[in-house]
Amino acid sequence: MEVALLTIGDELLAGDTANTNGTWLAERLTERGVTVTRILTIPDDRALIADRVRAYSDDFDAVIVTGGIGGTPDDVTLDAVADAFDRELVVSEQARTAVEQRLDDIGDAVPDLDVDVDAEATIPEGGRPILNPEGLSPGCVVENAYVFPGIPRELKAMFGTVAEEFVGEAVSQFLYTVEPEANIVSTLEAIAEEFAVSVGCYPDRDARHNRLKLTATDEETLAAATAWLRERVNTSETPVERDWSRSDVYSDKD
Repeated sequence: MEVALLTIGDELLAGDTANTNGTWLAERLTERGVTVTRILTIPDDRALIADRVRAYSDDFDAVIVTGGIGGTPDDVTLDAVADAFDRELVVSEQARTAVEQRLDDIGDAVPDLDVDVDAEATIPEGGRPILNPEGLSPGCVVENAYVFPGIPRELKAMFGTVAEEFVGEAVSQFLYTVEPEANIVSTLEAIAEEFAVSVGCYPDRDARHNRLKLTATDEETLAAATAWLRERVNTSETPVERDWSRSDVYSDKD
């Protein structure tokens, strides 16, 4: 399963808000064997959001959109998603009931809250609401587009209710080595030719090691590729480190 992520918001592009949602979603999806093929951050631009949702819906198994749903003027994501699929915006009775219940629940803590319930409960016609246990604005599923708020706490709670809909075949193995990256390039090239795997090398001078990631579509291939690599490169399945000013190299085989 291949998924694209769209994170929406002028504040993300300006650096006013850290884009933690993209990283969190990518981690959760990868854990489920899903391949995240795109992560794109775009502004609160209705036409641009609609264009990207439409394109990613066609190109990938699913597109996840976060940010820009709510009641402020810059919240145009639901309008854009409706545009992408040529839908009207309508009030979801299921979402309306949930919004009313949420208002009752928080009424004592937030008195005199002026909320347009119908506006909060509006989603693209034919969409399936994703109820929001941590806030007011529901998300929704329209065809293969999943729409969530940008508030991380709300996103995490709501994603948990649909996580089982994201299933992939990708499996991965991390290895750690103190070998300099330049010394293992030819081996990493060879493993990609020998096995149906992808391989990445991620130097981390702060952690004082290089992190290798092997990804395959089945456990047997992954295990064989991992064994092949470990015979040729000095690696560990747990983080290791070295003093990069020294010539000695860690070995977990001693």
